[in-house]
Amino acid sequence: MSDQIEEKLKNYRTAPFDARFPNTNQTRNCFQNYLDFHRCNKALSAKDQDTAPCQWYQRVYKSLCPISWVQKWDDQLEAGNFPGKI
Repeated sequence: MSDQIEEKLKNYRTAPFDARFPNTNQTRNCFQNYLDFHRCNKALSAKDQDTAPCQWYQRVYKSLCPISWVQKWDDQLEAGNFPGKI
């Protein structure tokens, strides 16, 4: 399974279609992938497992989200007042 993930990451170009977000506006998709990345890191780190599969979510949110949003969310995470549940 790890080989499949590495292959997908290597061939990654831009965010693929996600059936949960069929509309043109990808704001929710951006935010959900940001949350998924941090949830994945938290869950796998707690189990002392490799967090490489989480890189997929990071690549997706970095290709969808404006940099200013990501910086704001990162600052909120550090300050402890991020509105999402991670």
